[in-house]
Amino acid sequence: MQVNQLCPLVLNVGMAVHDADWNWKDVNSPFTRLYYVTEGEAMVKLSDGTHHLRSGYMYFIPAYACHTNICSGRFVHYYLHIYEAHKDEEDWLEQWNFPFEIPAGEWELSLFRRLCEINPQMSLQKSDPSTYDNNPTLMQSLMKNRQRAFCDKVESRGIVLQLLSRFFKHARPRVETKDSRIAKAVLYIRRHMDEAVSLEVLAENACLSKDHFIRLFKHEMNMTPLKYINQKKIEKAQLILITETLSVKEVAYRLAFEDYSYFNRLFKKVTGMTPQAYRRVYR
Repeated sequence: MQVNQLCPLVLNVGMAVHDADWNWKDVNSPFTRLYYVTEGEAMVKLSDGTHHLRSGYMYFIPAYACHTNICSGRFVHYYLHIYEAHKDEEDWLEQWNFPFEIPAGEWELSLFRRLCEINPQMSLQKSDPSTYDNNPTLMQSLMKNRQRAFCDKVESRGIVLQLLSRFFKHARPRVETKDSRIAKAVLYIRRHMDEAVSLEVLAENACLSKDHFIRLFKHEMNMTPLKYINQKKIEKAQLILITETLSVKEVAYRLAFEDYSYFNRLFKKVTGMTPQAYRRVYR
């Protein structure tokens, strides 16, 4: 990955002061959250367990990580919401596993303060995710981002990249495959999300028989090629359902699902709810 491929957009940034009122259940967003805690403590419940948030640390919650916030006392933190459009296979959110917690100090604090100073219009009026974690507000925030002065855009991007660099230092590649043929197949899948990806084509590109390719892919990725393709398509469908106004059927066809019923069943199997229910809950 090249640095010029990182194009994070600031959706929201500010400082929040809470007194046992930072309690939100099943938050699920199409953007990444960064926190810098300055006072008190709270908890975040993720799929891998409950994590404590404490003063002097930064925290990273990736997009689409369903989580619950728990707070029983005073809790003060800076927040930064970052949006990275899934335009191609080079999306950094797709390629890395980031640490949830890293130590932070005065340098990181000064960066958050400066980011707030040059982006006062990007702060949240309310901390309830239902008031900002929806399609209209997301679009408004993206519009605000585009309307800022060019100098503020440049400085903001530099600050965000500096903050992200602290997490990148401890990040690990999400897809750890030793075989270049499988890495090539993964790249092909990501580049052709809006097409019907053929196992025969993937095997041919890898110069392997179909059966050999499937066995090798499963060995490297711990899942079959078909499961990986469907997983990535459903992840993209989640983003489209929240950020665009296409009908569910149009979303299915856009991702090359000719069988609309199959798309519905697969989406429910992966996410636990139908596409219609997912859109209602998270928009």
